[in-house]
Amino acid sequence: MSICMIGGGGFIGSHLCEKLMAETSHKAVVVDVSSEKINHLLGESHPWSSRIEFHHMNIKNDSRLETLIKASDLTINLAAICTPADYNTRPLDTIFSNFIDAIPVIKYCTDNNKRLIHFSTCEVYGKTIGSFLPHEFRKDPKYYMLKEDVSPCIFGPVEKQRWSYACAKQMTDRLIYAEHAENGLKFTIVRPYNWIGPRMDFIPGVDGPCDGVPRVLACFSNNLLRGEPLKLVDGGRSQRTFLYVKDAIEAVLLMIDNPERANGQIFNVGNPDNEVSVKELAELMIQVYAKVASVPASSLSTLDVSSEEFYGKGYDDSDRRIPDMTIITRQLGIQ
Repeated sequence: MSICMIGGGGFIGSHLCEKLMAETSHKAVVVDVSSEKINHLLGESHPWSSRIEFHHMNIKNDSRLETLIKASDLTINLAAICTPADYNTRPLDTIFSNFIDAIPVIKYCTDNNKRLIHFSTCEVYGKTIGSFLPHEFRKDPKYYMLKEDVSPCIFGPVEKQRWSYACAKQMTDRLIYAEHAENGLKFTIVRPYNWIGPRMDFIPGVDGPCDGVPRVLACFSNNLLRGEPLKLVDGGRSQRTFLYVKDAIEAVLLMIDNPERANGQIFNVGNPDNEVSVKELAELMIQVYAKVASVPASSLSTLDVSSEEFYGKGYDDSDRRIPDMTIITRQLGIQ
């Protein structure tokens, strides 16, 4: 199978490319603005050299994109701006990247009768119902477990620009489903829940911009390496579930290889049993770093900061993200 991987040079794409090259006979046609994270896979010295090719391309208004999609059996769209620090400071880029730029990809797949696996986000669910209820009701799973076909999408007001990402992703999901309903697009939508692993992010000033703000694991790592307090946004109350990227890629490969079970489906991909608050995550990372670096844990600390101080005006957050895995278990056998 020939797979056109848009945004395939990023964190998830690099791990998927490794999996495809090492364990399948599929061909990867990678489209991205950088090959840095997959350079170790490129070059004629590898036994899979004929099965991977890189196209340096910004997909905005590039006529080559349809040609690559048309020549492939499957398109996987991974392209996105997906760092929370960008949602407030670059809301227009965020909306264009996650909605407007996806429109031609979807159209090319529909027009050429090509299958599409599109990467959405667990952020499309927004806030849980439980966050609006009295505390005694919040422990009932029906108020916090997120289901692909049932849970509503609850966002903050328009001035909370943090939701520009979630809203753009949701509109893309709806467009894909509409193309399926009206024009027969064969699709699978993936909703990752905080996949983590190598090449996920950057350390500011080391392998990324000095003024950059990466996601939480890299932020905490940066604080630890520099001997700074780990900053807890709004006290670190938000809760998240985490999944190792290589485990997640196993699920994606099942989607690729089982179209009859994956087509027309939206899949949560996460670990509902691996929930932790951001504050608990910070405490865990302090303990691990203290052991690895042979320093007393008491010398490391946290610092509460407001979301406006950390991200700027217009930030808002979801309280919990726990995936219901019923659909992917039923369709693909994922446990």
